[in-house]
Amino acid sequence: MSFRFLHAADLHIDSPLRGLALYEGAPVDAARGATRSAFTNLVDTAIREEVDLVVLAGDLFDGDWQDYNTGLFFATELAKLGESGIDVVVKRGNHDAASKVTRGLRLPSHVRILSEREPETVPIERLGVMVHGQSFPNGAVTDDLAARYPAPVPGAFNLGLLHTSLTGREGHDPYAPTSFDVLRAKGYDYWALGHVHAAEEVSQSPWIVFPGNTQGRRIRETGPKGCSLVTVQDGVVKPAFVPLDVLRWNRLALDITGLADLDALLDLASCQVREKLAAADGRAVALRVDIVGRGVLYGRLLSRPEQAEAELRNAALDASGGLAWLEKIQLRSGPAIDLDAIARQDDPLGALVRETRQLATSDDALRALAAEALGDLDAKLTGDLVDLRLSMQPGLLRELLCEIEGDLLERLREPGDTA
Repeated sequence: MSFRFLHAADLHIDSPLRGLALYEGAPVDAARGATRSAFTNLVDTAIREEVDLVVLAGDLFDGDWQDYNTGLFFATELAKLGESGIDVVVKRGNHDAASKVTRGLRLPSHVRILSEREPETVPIERLGVMVHGQSFPNGAVTDDLAARYPAPVPGAFNLGLLHTSLTGREGHDPYAPTSFDVLRAKGYDYWALGHVHAAEEVSQSPWIVFPGNTQGRRIRETGPKGCSLVTVQDGVVKPAFVPLDVLRWNRLALDITGLADLDALLDLASCQVREKLAAADGRAVALRVDIVGRGVLYGRLLSRPEQAEAELRNAALDASGGLAWLEKIQLRSGPAIDLDAIARQDDPLGALVRETRQLATSDDALRALAAEALGDLDAKLTGDLVDLRLSMQPGLLRELLCEIEGDLLERLREPGDTA
């Protein structure tokens, strides 16, 4: 038995990239339609690598299409696979569940969408492959679907297609939860998973794989994004990650320690942007910039943040030939002052440093302070804004407290104070 298949998930076709601020010169064209371009790359990869089968483990779309162009694009790309003799098996996930995608479009005959009513087996007889699975009937499946999947077919290569959080993954809703023991007990040769946007080889015996999403859509989805290209040769399974993304998200830390002026910071930014661009193999990059460290430049950045931001964006565009997008610039640095010395002072500044440091040692005190500061806002957060509420954890609050400490001290110190 020898064949190859491509396993992908979480395409989210026509879902917009999030958090990208518009500004002159930003690589808008690279971001617009990025999820479509990633799917085109998937199809091209399948044809180029001469795979026999493509399995898609859910969340092809982000809900019901805004118009039929989304479905027409999808069907047109799938038709290319059929022309190359490549079978396709699709499972619906939480975002494109049967109850969410209500528009109908006839797909090519070589494409099979798994039933949402009950688990089923799709035979690919020419390969000796049995694809087992069940689509999501609605957007919030909390049952262990895998537990009800069919028994493996003797003598065949048994492939389980599952959209799941397994035992739980940070940042992902606990849909179709299951365990390693349940999956292993099924006796399948390969579990093609979806739902989790970070690539992960959960197990090699049997193979249990999350390929991640095909295109990062926000700063939480950094690094290469793509699919798993799987070779099966005489019963030996060998998956390999293949990048498909057209715009890559990453973080950039610029340390102002020892920098004399803004020009030095811009030179540092240009150098690091070029490094990130090279690591992305020529793709456009979206970068979250954190300005860190302590130094004399802090006061300049604090007093004229808009100028610093514009200069940094311009430096990034120049260094990248217009391929770098500074998604957000965050000032997380501090003044060039000796906090330990100030903490020993018997004055209001010393008391401020001692108080903030004491507060930082207590998770309960930090949570109480955040709850008091957010007030009614917390109860009103909905949709994506819930991320703000969930992010108010002690670690982040401690980091914010350190930023506020430096800011307050810089503003409260007398001019010429070098303490």
